[in-house]
Amino acid sequence: MSRLSWGYGEHNGPIHWNEFFPIADGDRQSPIEIKAKEVKYDSSLRPLSIKYDPSSAKIISNSGHSFNVDFDDTEDKSVLHGGPLTGSYRLRQFHLHWGSADDHGSEHVVDGVRYAAEALDLLPRLECHGTNMTYCSFDLLGSRDPPTLASRATGPQLHVVHWNSEKYPSFVEAAHEPDGLAVLGVFLQGKQIRFTNFDPLSLFPPSWDYWTYSGSLTVPPLLESVTWILLKQPINISSQQLAKFRSLLCTAEGEAAAFLLSNYRPPQPLKGRKVRASFR
Repeated sequence: MSRLSWGYGEHNGPIHWNEFFPIADGDRQSPIEIKAKEVKYDSSLRPLSIKYDPSSAKIISNSGHSFNVDFDDTEDKSVLHGGPLTGSYRLRQFHLHWGSADDHGSEHVVDGVRYAAEALDLLPRLECHGTNMTYCSFDLLGSRDPPTLASRATGPQLHVVHWNSEKYPSFVEAAHEPDGLAVLGVFLQGKQIRFTNFDPLSLFPPSWDYWTYSGSLTVPPLLESVTWILLKQPINISSQQLAKFRSLLCTAEGEAAAFLLSNYRPPQPLKGRKVRASFR
């Protein structure tokens, strides 16, 4: 495996990433397992304030590791602030993590339960001094039961990535700073949900109660620059939609076709970090 050939297979998957990315064994790596009884309510955490402009969506692409939707982040069209953040973060990208079956695929785990998928929203932080990044993750569940903690099945997760544009001049610079990124996470559950107009808010649940902690990118280069915001309530996704994600190819033109059946990293050690909640 080389730095450019990382993936999710037997020989280039997460267990091997530390060979070329030593930070993989760092002190604030993501994802993690959320243990509800160990989470502390923090009354200082503010409600999230989110404004997304669907017209800022630019490109959908297959990176070989996920599908990505990239947004125009040259202006403050789509921004996130509030919550645990001290500035405004511009939306950069969202992408999805899923598994080979509907009962697993999310990167973050809640009380031992993994959702069907997890989506990430990447937002740069907006500040006159520079740029920080925020990631939003969405976990997709494969369960058909009501979204209680006890019945949640494992599934995909959506990550919505933002960067701190108030503090840093570019996404690239923000990605290397401890407060540069913010990611929103949403858990998805095994029912149907509309996915149109490339508006990430269409993937958000009604409740924006969240957990938050300091972490990292969950893919190489695994930079420890992320404020994670994980929405507690899952949203619904159908088995047919999950099957379409698994039909994406992870091979280059001219190579034997191989499908991206699974693209999630296992939970990493907490190493003394604290997880806070905006709700009791």
